[in-house]
Amino acid sequence: MEKFDVVVIGGSAAGLTAAITSRRHYPEKKVLVIRKEDQVLIPCGIPYIFGTLGGCQMNLIPDSALEKNKIEWLVDEVTGIHPEKQTVTTAGGKEIGYERLVIATGSVPMVPPLPGVDKKGIYAIKKDIAHLEELQAALAKASHLLIVGCGFIGVELAEECRKLGDLDIKIVEMLRHCLQLTYDVEFSVKAEDVLRAQNIEILTGEKVEGFLGGKAVEKVRLASGRDLDVDVVIMGIGARASTALAVDAGLETGPTRGIQVNRYMQTSAPHIFACGDCAEKVSFFDGKPSALKLASIATMEARIAGSNLFGARRANMGVIGVYSTILGDTAFCAAGLTETGAKDKGFDIVVGEAEAVNRHPGSMGGGKLLKVKLIFEAGTRVLLGGQVSGAKSAGELINAISACIHQRMTADDIATFQTGTHPGLTASPIAYQLVNAAEIAIANSWKLSSRWKRPA
Repeated sequence: MEKFDVVVIGGSAAGLTAAITSRRHYPEKKVLVIRKEDQVLIPCGIPYIFGTLGGCQMNLIPDSALEKNKIEWLVDEVTGIHPEKQTVTTAGGKEIGYERLVIATGSVPMVPPLPGVDKKGIYAIKKDIAHLEELQAALAKASHLLIVGCGFIGVELAEECRKLGDLDIKIVEMLRHCLQLTYDVEFSVKAEDVLRAQNIEILTGEKVEGFLGGKAVEKVRLASGRDLDVDVVIMGIGARASTALAVDAGLETGPTRGIQVNRYMQTSAPHIFACGDCAEKVSFFDGKPSALKLASIATMEARIAGSNLFGARRANMGVIGVYSTILGDTAFCAAGLTETGAKDKGFDIVVGEAEAVNRHPGSMGGGKLLKVKLIFEAGTRVLLGGQVSGAKSAGELINAISACIHQRMTADDIATFQTGTHPGLTASPIAYQLVNAAEIAIANSWKLSSRWKRPA
């Protein structure tokens, strides 16, 4: 039996990052990554293999990241974790010992048990090259595509599949708007307008009741009674934590059925850590369970787990949730709580919005409108969330907003912090959207507080 100081199960975003982090913090330790896949897909790039990238081979995490950091890896499937012996066993018949174990087994797509869901032509988005190549081949012959779910997977797949040519594309969403769990209504409506301009039909407030046909799917029946012709159906309604190994090993799971971890990413077995989609999460805002699953969260947790393996160095403060996508040439980004989400958590809020061209003067080349919306707790004016749409620079600006949320900055902090601006890169310092949204929120808070005052 071979023994390693650190064994990581899983080679995607969380597993790779945990291994690299452990190497950086404990350079003397011997580190092994065990993964099922010979080649590992970049998770966030999967929608783009159907259009922009052209195939799975253009969307791979290179093994050079392991080689560069002197991390060993084994392509095999872990079939058992044995905490009492501190070993794992694999499908290939190996038994491997560890001092510290990191479980980064990710998640699997959710597929509801609807009638006919097992018919040919219905696909979930699995992180598996052969499966995705089969889907790609099916799309090449299809005339009618239906996507179930209008979240990020749904909208990005719809737009990428539009690049395949004359394909009838419909998205079915049970909520009133696409991307509704991430954005406030005005941002969701703008995203819907961009998609509809590309001849993508969005059916909101609809539910799928079942799939009809012979061995292959031919129609989808909706709760409204409408039947839709389909050749291919893509299920994009979310994912659940992959925890079978952990459960079989006797590790505790949490309220959202992820592997229970503490703030240091330790499981109920102190020498075993978990991170990424398989791990239980809590909200940054109220400490309650959160079902968020994002690559950015996975790598954050992996950097905490990897650094804490042989002594606590970092703590997880909870998940904020930072999102970015681009539809057409318009970016849609969000961090933290929406207005609805903040109210649902019991916050009294005040909002500030600002929109300006991201150049100054506006006649500078490459200028595009950029809108910022900030949501603050009314009493303290602490930032709870932000949304940005418009220019591609929104993708980096939302990361700055996330940093402001993480540091619990107030509207006054944001309104008075020093920004770097340039005519060819940003809005004018006079019209800088982030600062002005904070200033407007402050003005709105004064109006709100004046309404609270009782008459003399």
